[in-house]
Amino acid sequence: MSRETKPRLVVVHDEEPAGQSPSPVEPKPQSATMAGEFSGLGRGGASALGAAVLTGLLTHGWHLFQYPLYLTDEGIYMQRAWSLVRQTSLSPYTYDYDHAPGGWIQLAGWAFPLPNQFETFGNAVNTGRFLMLLVHLASVALLFEIVRRLSGSVLAASVAAFFYNVSPLAVYYQRQVLLDNLMMFWVLLSLYLLLGSELRVRHALGAGAALGVALITKENALFFVPSLVYLLQRRVKGSTQRRFATSLWPFAMATPVGAYVLYAVLKNELLPTGFDFDLSNPPADHVSLLYTLWWQLNRNQGSPLSSGSFLYTSWIPKDGLFLLLGLFAMVAALYWGFTDRQKNIGFLVVGTMALAYAFYLVRGSVLLDFYIAPMIPLLAMSIGMVGDRLLDRLRPRLRIAVLATAGAMLLLIPATHYLLTVNTEGHVAIADQYQPRLNLTRMQEQQVAWIRKNVPANARIIMDDDLWSDLHDVRPFYPFAHSHWNASSDPDVRDKLFGKNWQNVDYIIMSNKMLQSMEGNNGDGRENWILTALKHSKQVWETSQGDIKLQIYRVG
Repeated sequence: MSRETKPRLVVVHDEEPAGQSPSPVEPKPQSATMAGEFSGLGRGGASALGAAVLTGLLTHGWHLFQYPLYLTDEGIYMQRAWSLVRQTSLSPYTYDYDHAPGGWIQLAGWAFPLPNQFETFGNAVNTGRFLMLLVHLASVALLFEIVRRLSGSVLAASVAAFFYNVSPLAVYYQRQVLLDNLMMFWVLLSLYLLLGSELRVRHALGAGAALGVALITKENALFFVPSLVYLLQRRVKGSTQRRFATSLWPFAMATPVGAYVLYAVLKNELLPTGFDFDLSNPPADHVSLLYTLWWQLNRNQGSPLSSGSFLYTSWIPKDGLFLLLGLFAMVAALYWGFTDRQKNIGFLVVGTMALAYAFYLVRGSVLLDFYIAPMIPLLAMSIGMVGDRLLDRLRPRLRIAVLATAGAMLLLIPATHYLLTVNTEGHVAIADQYQPRLNLTRMQEQQVAWIRKNVPANARIIMDDDLWSDLHDVRPFYPFAHSHWNASSDPDVRDKLFGKNWQNVDYIIMSNKMLQSMEGNNGDGRENWILTALKHSKQVWETSQGDIKLQIYRVG
């Protein structure tokens, strides 16, 4: 297409020409609606981007190995990465397709070349958390540029990056070794590649491949596909490369997914025996990818809006203000996006991505507290873009002053818990995520130290997954230490090692809220024998801090 006939980008600057005031009617045109050149980042934009990345390094890097407490799922993903490196298998247990393996393949690829592999940063979970820090910093840069290109405003990008870096929700969940964090990095990379100044075939190919990796990292990336397809169609509209781009994008996306399906086919684990999808009668002879997907689709736990859900017990207490602002911004973005899809495609793309993931959260299936993690960058982008548009009538310096004042209030008012908080004694103190005296993971380190000193290596142990790598990767090894999940469901562990008999258990290593998990997992009575072992045990070690309590029990 010639330059004369190609759609041109209206370059947006934060500074208006001297003597002119911002239009009180016309909003800023959004750069993603065009296929021409984007405005350069410039010295001011580069400084803002550098400040955003540095802020992310401080907020997410400080206290990284001490807060929060190691999570069960962090242990599971590092356990499976360990299995790839040490055993060249997707899991040390029977891999049942509960998640696609892309996430722990990336974790294994990170740990393998390190000088001490999983112990490089002290233990396996710490090694994974350092990767999460690097992923976050890369995601900050991607998010900043995405918002700048969608809105034409460095200020909007800076606001989005501020919430993405500083919100207590972000700091708490994005430090943890979660598939959700890896998945969102690839989604952001895919979105960024679709917003290149000249969308060529290689950009479409890369964007499709990035989304494909996101899908095999965590399947809920599927909810972002419609918005990205729409953006692709708009970017290549009228282009001579339209046919190639729209053909190669789905091909590149399907390639990683196809490799995962092919793995199941080669292992004869795609379909259940007899094509039987009866959820009350799981296949006994082999696991099945499609049966597991069907089972996951039919799980139900109630709405997150119901009383006692994570929305009220975890998410709002951590940062209810961010969620409220994000909800308002998402609705505003959807309104402006659907009102004028030609001019406001940026609002439409971000708003529909946030709406799609919100639907995933409220659809009524099983919900875990960290499922909110992918929503954080989407709400942050919505707040940045909507806030910039609402303040567009103000002069640039006044707009900056208003946003800087709002940011300072969030950091300095204890009620927000962003930087300061009110502790249990009623005094203003540094928030938990930055409190240098708060070392939650030390309790788990003390628990492992007691085990190594007092428990024989051949002991048969029931525990949680957060300690799995510690007890299997560092001498003395504990080959008979297994999580209660596997001890109650994997036949090789349940029947061959423990015989489903409480008297074959020597120790129970209790993590925080492990008892609650055992009782919640016992709907069909599978953990009765473990709970019986707990009743016939004696506590030999305990430590606690606040609402966190860790214990060790000797059975018999």
